[in-house]
Amino acid sequence: MLDLGEKTVYQIYPKSFRDADGDGFGDLRGIIEKLDYLQGLGVDYLWLTPVFPSPQNDNGYDVADYCAIDPRFGTMADIEELISRSERRGLKVMLDMVFNHTSTFHEWFQKALAGDKEYQDYYIFREGSGEEPPTNWQSKFGGPAWEYVPSLGKWYLHLYDVTQADLNWKNPRVREELKGVIRFWKEKGVKGFRFDVVNLISKPEHFENDFQGDGRRFYSDGPHIHEYLKELVRDTGIGEMMTVGEMSSTHLKDCIRYSNPQEQELSMCFQFHHLKVDYKNGEKWSLTEPDRMELKRLFEEWQTGMQRGHGWNALFWCNHDQPRIVSRFGDEGPYWKESAKMLGSCIHLMQGTPYIYQGEELGMTNPHFREIGQYRDVESLNYYEILLGQGKTEEEALQILAARSRDNSRTPMQWSGEANGGFTEGTPWIEPAGNYGEINARMQAEDEDSILHFYKTLIRIRKEKALISKGSIAFLMQDNSDVLAYSRAYRDEELIVLNNLTDREITVSAEPAWSRYEKLLGNYEGCRLEGGSVVLRPFETIALEKRG
Repeated sequence: MLDLGEKTVYQIYPKSFRDADGDGFGDLRGIIEKLDYLQGLGVDYLWLTPVFPSPQNDNGYDVADYCAIDPRFGTMADIEELISRSERRGLKVMLDMVFNHTSTFHEWFQKALAGDKEYQDYYIFREGSGEEPPTNWQSKFGGPAWEYVPSLGKWYLHLYDVTQADLNWKNPRVREELKGVIRFWKEKGVKGFRFDVVNLISKPEHFENDFQGDGRRFYSDGPHIHEYLKELVRDTGIGEMMTVGEMSSTHLKDCIRYSNPQEQELSMCFQFHHLKVDYKNGEKWSLTEPDRMELKRLFEEWQTGMQRGHGWNALFWCNHDQPRIVSRFGDEGPYWKESAKMLGSCIHLMQGTPYIYQGEELGMTNPHFREIGQYRDVESLNYYEILLGQGKTEEEALQILAARSRDNSRTPMQWSGEANGGFTEGTPWIEPAGNYGEINARMQAEDEDSILHFYKTLIRIRKEKALISKGSIAFLMQDNSDVLAYSRAYRDEELIVLNNLTDREITVSAEPAWSRYEKLLGNYEGCRLEGGSVVLRPFETIALEKRG
């Protein structure tokens, strides 16, 4: 049985990780080049975002062939070598499966466009005149979720970009095709899978207009989702492998089912509620200060809820779709290092499996682009035009993109202070953040007090202490908006974790029993226990372990 609690996953966005051939585009050989770094970090799994052939309209999440490698990333021999060399270092490779949709350049969709009715049933087509789409649903990238094909007299559904056509999971042939993809990569030695927006694959029996929202309430966690996942797992034998589902606009009750081992669906879930606490009125493209009380409430709801229901959390702040967390909830100024460590400690000591997104272990920041020409992301470019259409000035629209764009996390990995942060000797596909001279892996490897070394400690103690990997969790100080605090317990062991979410010194009451605790981990020297109080310095994190 896979011990999920001991493992740590490192997410690699290959396009921005390391370019080995100088074309400005990260590749598989670049990842091979950095395997010693990843082994030294101590992680267990390497999750690669898609490296399959793709027109790159959505940076690889528009897949044109599930069983091949895009030449921009390398060859099939390269990925086979990566899998083999990783295994020799105790690292396992996870691949990203985009099974909600394919690129419209995929052979299946091209056959559908040519009039093949068998392949039209691989997708969700609806008859129509071209004047009005089948429903008023909106694409998550902006604009209608339907596209008309005049030559067919039909509309096709695309919940994302117009070049990402949704697959029809009601068709058993589609489900068999996708099972074949899983078997193909299992035979290559892949040891885990991440399933992109997988809770959207089951569409409703009948399509209708949504006069309350953008349509997502009709297709999120759809009617046959659990049935489809059980079938996929059963027929591919991935039940004992590391699997994680990205769940869009999901609910706790469904995520418990997705990740409860008895259900035989997935190992764990990504959900994003805690990363919407700085959305004004729930709208991604409207800025507001983070609601710390809501952040605390959501962590408690999901941690304790999954614990009660025997589900399992994927713990994360960052990924290829989210802004850099130190820029978002931390500090880019005098407390950069302290806040980056605190944010890492905050989730790594919780119950679940932690994920590190490339550069998070260095405290990489948003790049703060100032011109629309610096952006590459299709969602960002679409929303820039939408924001202008809503009456925003260019300056206002760019300010919103600088905080929200997915490109914030996609800038090149900062390996050194050399040109382009050591990512490439060529011209990078997207500009690096300008601070790579001060924030990079080479400098932090030589500094025992660095964020990098702090992350190594977090990963190590998770493996060493069953209290962290297996313990229960309970939340403390629920009414204090400035401090996120919780306890962990396992057998006769206990741990108290205190996180100051602010750039101010905070004093909190200490329980009398805490006198029997000693510091396990922190981002400041010592521990300020004064009388019956603990003084938490700006962005301080401290973990206190009960003495045996």
